Amino acid sequence: MEDFLTEGRVWLGMMPATQLKLLGTLLVVLAFLLIRSVVLRLIRKNVTDVAQRYRWSRGFTTAVGVLMLLVLVPMWFSGLESLATFAGILGAGLAVALHDTVANIAGFFFIVFRRPFEVGDRIEIDGTAGDVIDIRLFQFSLLEIGNWVDADQSTGRIMHVPNGKVLRERTASFTRGFEYIWHEIPVLITFESDWKAAKSILEEIINAEAFTVGEEAARQVRRAASRYLIYSGKMTPIVYTSVRESGVLLTIRYMTKPKTRRGTEQQIWEDILERFAANDSIGLAYPTVRYYEE
Repeated sequence: MEDFLTEGRVWLGMMPATQLKLLGTLLVVLAFLLIRSVVLRLIRKNVTDVAQRYRWSRGFTTAVGVLMLLVLVPMWFSGLESLATFAGILGAGLAVALHDTVANIAGFFFIVFRRPFEVGDRIEIDGTAGDVIDIRLFQFSLLEIGNWVDADQSTGRIMHVPNGKVLRERTASFTRGFEYIWHEIPVLITFESDWKAAKSILEEIINAEAFTVGEEAARQVRRAASRYLIYSGKMTPIVYTSVRESGVLLTIRYMTKPKTRRGTEQQIWEDILERFAANDSIGLAYPTVRYYEE
């Protein structure tokens, strides 16, 4: 085969040197793909943890791609005076012709090294919120939450976001650095109700062990303070009192993890309904129309 390629024969319009490069490229790609296939099979067989298996698979696939480029680039561009010359020419061309592609690659390196989020984190970017399920060279994927579904639960849709968005759009993290968010539940009772008794009941409910995360949250704030300007304020649950047109508003404010927000709210409401039903002096307010006869 090598003698055939080096005898100076032109095949399909390609010079012998180009034919050798194509053959070498094919062999290199096949070799790396074979190695990748074998290693990924071993990873799937021996690593049982889903998250760890994903990280090993993605990391090895990225390493194979980088090594393949390191082998192929000198093979095709050995005629240039230096690899730096090639890099400069390629960079200038890409910057002009592939602006979005370059931005996505830059965004990928920003995500990898700056780590604004990782796989498994819950984020919101450019109006789209979801759990990060994959990060690739040009885009990352979110399992969408919210939208037409209430309380930050999954819609079932997978949203693919270009990596360049992290450099241009605001990114909100629900979990990075601090794993808790504040959540509020408004409870509106009638003016005729014993609002002090109602407030006391709400305080008893949210001060239960299931909803008290103050000490754990305080530890996370102290840890996050090494990276961000965060002050540790009041982290225990509280009930605020205010007045609305149709009744007295008691607002429950407590901390919870983003992925358990709906479950904790349901548990609190069930406790509220049971406790209020057992107290004749408390009634929930609702829209009513009253008529008066003269």
